[in-house]
Amino acid sequence: MISICLEFLGMGLSITGTLLVMVACGIPTWKVSAFIEGNIVVAQTIWDGLWMSCVFQSTGQMQCKVHDSMLALSKDLQTARALTVISAVMGVLGLMVTIAGAQCTNCIKTESTKARVVNAGGVIYIIAGLFVLVPVCWMANNIISDFYNPQIPSSNKKEIGSALYVGWAAAALLFLGGSILCCSCLNDGNTTYPVKYAPTKSVMQNGDYDKRNYV
Repeated sequence: MISICLEFLGMGLSITGTLLVMVACGIPTWKVSAFIEGNIVVAQTIWDGLWMSCVFQSTGQMQCKVHDSMLALSKDLQTARALTVISAVMGVLGLMVTIAGAQCTNCIKTESTKARVVNAGGVIYIIAGLFVLVPVCWMANNIISDFYNPQIPSSNKKEIGSALYVGWAAAALLFLGGSILCCSCLNDGNTTYPVKYAPTKSVMQNGDYDKRNYV
């Protein structure tokens, strides 16, 4: 019973983390223009994402443009695009593997094999979390380094966007959910062991035991 509850908990956290990875991959707020010094009078906000760049006017209008070429992007955006897509795909793959080995399904008959499959799903989720954590941390490091670099003009400095926070949350949920799935099939006290019974001694018609029982 405990292992089933842990499976549902781990799957719920992992599915939520996978959905957050897809959200972080899609929203264009990885880099946001910083309002510092004379930049505060600017009446527009520039958002840079993995797939498009958007300009948000103070009047409420927003215009977005899809990136023309992937090769024209910076290295951190190229890497983030590739790794987040891989993370989302691995999250879907981990869901399929976990469902196949879950105790509430009959895809696999052997309990020991089910446990190994669920553990494999947990490992896939942990790897997916690592794939989304690397580009998010790399992007944040580049943004902070450029922000405090005096050689970069204030108009070109960026701030951490909401997509990075979503990515960190997704990585945390994937790590936690994958770890729970890996621990859900450990010995929970309900492990059954085969019981061997000694053969009963046959009794003769006259009430005596068969002499073969004493050989």
